[in-house]
Amino acid sequence: MTIQINKEIKAYIDPLTTHEYEALERSILREGCRDALILWGDTLIDGHNRYAICQQHNLPYKTIQNTSLDSMEDVILWLIDNHIGRRSVTDFQRGMLALRKKEIVAARNKPASDNTAPTPDETPEPKIKNTREDIAKSAGISSNAITQIEKIQKAASSALVNAVRAGTISISAAAAIASLPEAQQADAVAGGRKELQQAARLAREIKAASRPVKLIKNEAPEHSTSQDDAQVQSMDSNPSASAALADPADIAVLQQKIAELHAENMALKARVAELTLALNAD
Repeated sequence: MTIQINKEIKAYIDPLTTHEYEALERSILREGCRDALILWGDTLIDGHNRYAICQQHNLPYKTIQNTSLDSMEDVILWLIDNHIGRRSVTDFQRGMLALRKKEIVAARNKPASDNTAPTPDETPEPKIKNTREDIAKSAGISSNAITQIEKIQKAASSALVNAVRAGTISISAAAAIASLPEAQQADAVAGGRKELQQAARLAREIKAASRPVKLIKNEAPEHSTSQDDAQVQSMDSNPSASAALADPADIAVLQQKIAELHAENMALKARVAELTLALNAD
């Protein structure tokens, strides 16, 4: 039987580093290929590096069939579950694999377009839980990390994705930088770790500056202290002072002014950070 290599399946196999590949090669040359290659029919689904080394050196190897898989989707889900559990896989890689699993499971859970009801002899296939929390749990990371990885998937440049995959920058920082224009993302990656950190700070400050500021509610405390009681008594004896301090219109104006100043301050900080990043890029 000729073993077939499927490109879609191989894409899920993380390439070994040169050092790791050489170590595996030395081990196989010394001890032989101890672990069997796993096949689905004539398609190789596990053991690509071992197979390549055995082919290169004309060494024997064993194979076993995985008969529990019925479709290519089953194969991909099996590969994902197999890889997520490996210690060498990073949190980012686990999240990416888990999101791919989420897509496949969502497609399986989707009702058929013709809405054909199952016959009495057929049992509907149970839906698999596929919430963000379920996906995060299966990957061994937090649901917040899954959300951040989704942002990276949607908006990050390929250079930024490679940086977070390589561990040059954290998932949370990469998710923040993904909100910046692609050119700024590329400049930050080219500048190295320090530039990436500055870009993440800039993105967070821009986001903070764009948030609406909540006005402070004018609520009376449930319990007043003796000092508060004294102030109340003083204002009772001076109605004009009491009116000046308690005028809701004046309080609203002051609160609005504070909000405007806060927003202006945050915008200035974001602009300074943006200009600093541009200067450093030059």
